[in-house]
Amino acid sequence: MPASYAYLGPEGTFTEVALRTLPEAATRQLIPYVSVQSALDAVRTGEAEAAFVPIENSVEGGITTTLDELVAGTPLMIYREVLLSITFALLVRPGTQLADIKTVSAHPAAQPQVRNWLKANLPEAAWESAASNADAARLVQEGRYDAAFAGEFAAARYGLTALETEIHDAENAQTRFVLVGRPARPAAPTGADKTSVVLWQRDDHPGGLRDLLGEFATRGVNLMLLQSRPTGAGIGNYCFCIDAEGHISDRRMAEALMGLKRICREVRFLGSYPRAEVSVADVATPLRGTSDGEFVAAADWVARCQDGRFQ
Repeated sequence: MPASYAYLGPEGTFTEVALRTLPEAATRQLIPYVSVQSALDAVRTGEAEAAFVPIENSVEGGITTTLDELVAGTPLMIYREVLLSITFALLVRPGTQLADIKTVSAHPAAQPQVRNWLKANLPEAAWESAASNADAARLVQEGRYDAAFAGEFAAARYGLTALETEIHDAENAQTRFVLVGRPARPAAPTGADKTSVVLWQRDDHPGGLRDLLGEFATRGVNLMLLQSRPTGAGIGNYCFCIDAEGHISDRRMAEALMGLKRICREVRFLGSYPRAEVSVADVATPLRGTSDGEFVAAADWVARCQDGRFQ
């Protein structure tokens, strides 16, 4: 049997479409799971080699279910990311008209992306959340709900009709998906990489977040995502999920992480991996004083000073 990849199912999700864009997906058994949690648990228990799940969309930001799963439990690591442009179709059972629709369903992350369309076209319809957009389509097929927001490609899979297509409140909306596996050595840097970490402060004090961000800023590391998540230890207790430009093998990134390790109660490394749809030519030149060569030269100068060689 080929190695397996778990993904947020059932069949017909945007997650499956994005997963199939990975070349290695053609050599893996792709197994749908009912939730992000169950897909990631399949990796933790060894049932699957990796899991492919959504982690961020351009309308609402980080997908909290995925972030919380990566924050807690047995550590996992991100190895790849995929960006997928998202537009929804309103899927219904054949013969259903817009006036017949009293209930609509989709994944919670879909609601902010169709909120205005829903208000304008189905203001009285009740929203019901589903485990995924494809699962919402399945529930419409079974008669549980009248309509589902899902990919148009899911209509045939569930015997439904696309009553409306090209539904989106924001032009060029995208969702970011990640391939997650058990911890191992990160892939070699490509020059266009991203590093993800979770940070826990030692204590709550004025300027605490500034101190964390300063470790990146003073080394010229650009942040791409910053989201706080509750730790479950009470109101006001948060950890911080961060995506930053660069690879852990870059000197500026490595030194930033070392600084964070010194001042944080805990740092969870979630991986360094290639940025989707970004080439080396697209990456900005490091700020003056933050290139690997300048870090090496500075370290060499300190070593010479320690040896009494000042020239």
